[in-house]
Amino acid sequence: MKIFKNILIHLACVLGITLMLPSLAAETAPAATSLPAVESANIMDVDTRSDAQAQRERAITQPANNAPFWRAVNSDTAHYVSIPNKEAGVLIQKSGEQWRLFRNGVITVFGGWLIVLVVSAITIFYFFKGPIKLEHPRTGKKIERFTAVERLAHWTMAYSFLALAITGLFILFGKHLVLPIIGSYLYGLILFLFKNVHNLVGPLFTVSVIVFFVMFVKDNIPGPSDWAWIKSMGGARGHAAAGRFNFGEKMWFWIGMTTLGLIVSASGWVLDMIVPGLDYWRGTMQIANVIHGIAAVLIMVFAMGHIYIGTIGTEGAIDGMKTGYVDEAWARQHHSTWLEDIESGKVPESREPEKSATADLAKKILRSAS
Repeated sequence: MKIFKNILIHLACVLGITLMLPSLAAETAPAATSLPAVESANIMDVDTRSDAQAQRERAITQPANNAPFWRAVNSDTAHYVSIPNKEAGVLIQKSGEQWRLFRNGVITVFGGWLIVLVVSAITIFYFFKGPIKLEHPRTGKKIERFTAVERLAHWTMAYSFLALAITGLFILFGKHLVLPIIGSYLYGLILFLFKNVHNLVGPLFTVSVIVFFVMFVKDNIPGPSDWAWIKSMGGARGHAAAGRFNFGEKMWFWIGMTTLGLIVSASGWVLDMIVPGLDYWRGTMQIANVIHGIAAVLIMVFAMGHIYIGTIGTEGAIDGMKTGYVDEAWARQHHSTWLEDIESGKVPESREPEKSATADLAKKILRSAS
């Protein structure tokens, strides 16, 4: 009995010490920093209107039907993700399929046929009608039409445009027209090269458009004198008097070069991802791609007419951009009002500065490129 009594006494002591330890620790230990409040939620507590709740209900009535789940996946709604790319919250972008169909359907098909029709119309017109010939023999007297700086700005824009047009047509139509002929390996190499050329030349074209606009905007303001050119249908119904630039050239300047040129440039800068402060979401890039494709096809169509009339379509027209001078007979036939202003002294006979570092540099570049 004595041994049993001692055991009970020891157990009581141990129990008493155990109960006293928490209070002793609280008195002696420093105050602990409280943890920040953490919000929590039960992932099963979903809004009754959500697709998750709809899927749970559907699983009861139709266990094999996952329509609500896939409707949520294919909803274009950005859900929560923990990675920096918030766009990853969209698992399937439904509008991406709409963009693909529009790009490969409307732009590629209708744009391609539009280009084919314009090329065919120009070809038929040239072989049946022929170029516009000079009505009178050349006099040999040269009239200054463009300075060296103006010609350099024009050829910079022209060559950059041709580079963009060739590479752009390959990017847009190469998969359908070139790939079956040359195979995927060679097509991939050319596409990689053309894509980089397209991206690098694009900003140069933009700068050349802006410079060209500043140089020639004062001579491309539509005025009352353009009405005579319109009534004569550009010379088809008799002589068409015109200033330095006729109404057709002014329309190319404002619609083709300026409006479409700036639209295709701005959308191209977005596609190059060089516009500061812009979020390059997939939807943004798809819209820019559609705008870029439509504007590119339209500006190429306009440019075909401009290139034809300025080269083989009109005798003597290319001389102005090649040498800076045109024959007096050509100026009197196509730009008689401008020639009269020169002869009367209203417009300077020569605008080329005699001593100019910029003009000299432009001449050297043009000579090396010719």
